Amino acid sequence: MRVASGNRLPQQRLGLSCLLLLLIAGTIHAQTCLGPSDMDPSVRTALETAAQRYFEMSAHGDLAALQQNSIPSLASNFSGVENAVKDNAAAFAGAQATIRSPFLLMADGQQPFPRAEFLCGVFGPSGQTRQSAVFVLNDLPPGKYALTILDVNGGKQPCTLTLVLQQIVTDWKLAGYYVRATESAGHDGSWFAQRARDFKAKSELHNAWLYYREAIALNSPVDFMSTLASDKLYDEMQSTQPADMPANGKDVDLSAAGKTYHWTEIFPLAVGNDLDIVLKYSSTDISNTQRTFQENMALIKAVVAKFPELRNAFAAVVARAVEPSGQDYGSMLPMKEIK
Repeated sequence: MRVASGNRLPQQRLGLSCLLLLLIAGTIHAQTCLGPSDMDPSVRTALETAAQRYFEMSAHGDLAALQQNSIPSLASNFSGVENAVKDNAAAFAGAQATIRSPFLLMADGQQPFPRAEFLCGVFGPSGQTRQSAVFVLNDLPPGKYALTILDVNGGKQPCTLTLVLQQIVTDWKLAGYYVRATESAGHDGSWFAQRARDFKAKSELHNAWLYYREAIALNSPVDFMSTLASDKLYDEMQSTQPADMPANGKDVDLSAAGKTYHWTEIFPLAVGNDLDIVLKYSSTDISNTQRTFQENMALIKAVVAKFPELRNAFAAVVARAVEPSGQDYGSMLPMKEIK
């Protein structure tokens, strides 16, 4: 199962022909969602029981049981779940999980859906409400699915565990597994949103854009889910999106120390209680690590010189040279050492 990238969903265009209206109606019927108030209580109980059981398996590191209770396609390609469980062992150990209200997603048909969109809960004239959510899943096979979100607290770091479940006969099997921290550098999404607004008020729009991105990530358990809160943050972020930084698949060329860098990504990264900024750029060869280190340093200094406001928002800058194979070589420079 692949998921749609990004947190914003494009508006559907409505045609006027009867045929198109019939097609739209058929699509809506084929993808339906039930919230907790609409589903049978026994179904809700079964979903919550399964979610709690899979969390307990995760907390005990029982990978064999998780794999055994997964749908075949996930069980045969289980490394992602295995790594997620191991990477978050400290967050799960000794923690308590609180289950949010589940959603039941039904995809009726004979063929996989290239883009399955589920509108869940109550929507108002302006779109989403506090009782709604939207899920977009790519290449989704027909079936009955459920999405459960668990708030995990009491471990090393608070996080959410989102489980996609699929009904196989009468059992709810694991079909997707996602862990996301709800704090970054010791702060939650509300803190980052307020800091983004503060940066925006000071016309530090690059900092504001990067902090809005962090706020949206911390408020969104998974990338294929949007809510009223994430939509509002996205709308705020749009007015700050810069044209001179990589974004939405658009790369930027930047000259530094006699070389043109094909700059592909920029994003915040929490390191302990510090928030760093990561720069990625394309490189044809990273085997000469001494030369690559020098290029990393040149890019870091050029970016901070071009965007001096970054000094007010981040503790350090990391540059990563990425080969076509995906291998990379990274270097870090504390902000206070950048002259």
